[in-house]
Amino acid sequence: QVQLAESGGGWVQAGGSLRLSCAASGRIFSAYGMGWFRQAPGKAREFVAAIKRSGNDIDYADSVKGRFTISRNNAKNTVSLQMNSLKPEDTAVYYCAADLGYGRTSRNEYDYDYWGQGTQVTVSS
Repeated sequence: QVQLAESGGGWVQAGGSLRLSCAASGRIFSAYGMGWFRQAPGKAREFVAAIKRSGNDIDYADSVKGRFTISRNNAKNTVSLQMNSLKPEDTAVYYCAADLGYGRTSRNEYDYDYWGQGTQVTVSS
């Protein structure tokens, strides 16, 4: 069983920054591929960023590329999402997710086995 807990959400004005963190339980965090997804009101959940278990392969959605940075610390069982130059359209609940099967980067939410409860990010214009 893996438990994921996000933190760091909040309210920020457009152009500002936030840093989300996700703490994971489990003995072999370094074997998990980790991803961030988000869901805005009335919209489907969408891929934001993913990092391979080794950290040497990273993928971003086009909408956040150049503004968001995903990173992981396998010694501390954490994955982070640094969000800069935030826009109102970034407003959503952000979820971290763990892929235990292949430890890969994946844009497909169905490849992920465990999910956190989510943290709200609100960007005002």
